[in-house]
Amino acid sequence: MKQTPKNLAIIGSGLVGSLLAIYLRKQGHSVTVFDRRPDIRTIQFSGRSINLAMSNRGWRSLEKVGIADEIKKIAIPLDKRAMHVTDKPLYYQKYGKEGEAIWSISRGILNRKMIDLAEGSGVVFRFNEKVWDVDLPEAKIYTGETEKGEWKSYQYDLIFGCDGAFSRVRHKMQRRSRFDYSQDFIDVGYKELTIPPNEDGSHKLDKHSFHIWPRGKFMLIAMPNIDGSFTCTLFLPFEGEVSFEKLTTESEAKNFFKTYFPNVRKEIENLTKDFFDNPTSAMVTMKCYPWTYWNKVALVGDSAHAIVPFYGQGMNAGFEDIYVLNDLIEAHGDDWETIFQTYQEHRKPNADAIAELSYRNFLEMSSKTADPKFLLQKQIEKHFAAKHPDKWIPVYSRVTFSDKPYAEALQIGDYQEKIMQAVMKIPNIEEIWDSKEVEYKILDLLKA
Repeated sequence: MKQTPKNLAIIGSGLVGSLLAIYLRKQGHSVTVFDRRPDIRTIQFSGRSINLAMSNRGWRSLEKVGIADEIKKIAIPLDKRAMHVTDKPLYYQKYGKEGEAIWSISRGILNRKMIDLAEGSGVVFRFNEKVWDVDLPEAKIYTGETEKGEWKSYQYDLIFGCDGAFSRVRHKMQRRSRFDYSQDFIDVGYKELTIPPNEDGSHKLDKHSFHIWPRGKFMLIAMPNIDGSFTCTLFLPFEGEVSFEKLTTESEAKNFFKTYFPNVRKEIENLTKDFFDNPTSAMVTMKCYPWTYWNKVALVGDSAHAIVPFYGQGMNAGFEDIYVLNDLIEAHGDDWETIFQTYQEHRKPNADAIAELSYRNFLEMSSKTADPKFLLQKQIEKHFAAKHPDKWIPVYSRVTFSDKPYAEALQIGDYQEKIMQAVMKIPNIEEIWDSKEVEYKILDLLKA
């Protein structure tokens, strides 16, 4: 159904805000994007970014507005994990079937590109303009240089909050009666480091792999960039025996890397400089409900459902919000109240499911990927799935290489895990893991 053109505001010029702006322009609306920060295209990146992993949900959302091919030019496909386990040779784990991959993209480079594409479609951006207050019933926003200074007011037909986990728009909605809100910080922080390219511009590590150094309660990851470098992220507890609080001097930082990451220590450029110059950032899971106010205001992306980054689904989930919202717009036309109500009812269970899956994947990546029993379990699952693709799709593939609901992936994943726990108790499973006996056992358990 065709919509009547309206005057819309988006708060936040990040990835979700920029893509939503492109979608709304395609629907014929006038769109203005406000951001308290400077234009990211004019500044150096902050050193607090984790590279993005674009997967099926994200690509589907980009394809819908015809920009996927443009974005693939700045991305690198990764079809496997490269596991750097202590005292073991480097080994690889394929992500999915042949041709299935996640795509590594620098957050900053992607954000710059998305703003360019949005501007090219006619979106107006107002940078360095902080929103201090929102009049929800009137869809009016107030901006100014300081909270106590003089404010400007802007009237819109609808407002979309895409301003992240600590959203100003959501903060205003939280003051309403019966608004549920929770935030949960994990006790692990992260810090960005860099592996530079070789002198000829090539990558020092395999560029089609997601590199992981699992070390139990902490880990290092590395994802490739198109300039030949890798963005590394160190995930480490804030406090404890091995933690950020224990690394306060250059010698302590160097000794830490020498002890736990000897094969990459010399590759990390300006190790001590990056370590002490780049901030140590926190990670939070944020949940809230409702996500909308009447037919006037809606939260999209992290402002509605911030998650920890360990499934690589934060951006993908935010982009999927937009895809679903657009489908509802095309179905319901000018009935924004129905659009918003259906949007939040559809997306909320899926946002909660990917939040749970993301936390579980941190436990898997940091400790279980170095556990021989866990690796055997995954091997059995992969072997069975290859023989019976109609009966078994691993939960990772359901999340990453599928458009099925996250809530369905969580539910089926829990069911599959119960089956595998029974399988792993079979005597001598290590010797007979690829036998007919094990295959029939899984089939019987699936029937039961």
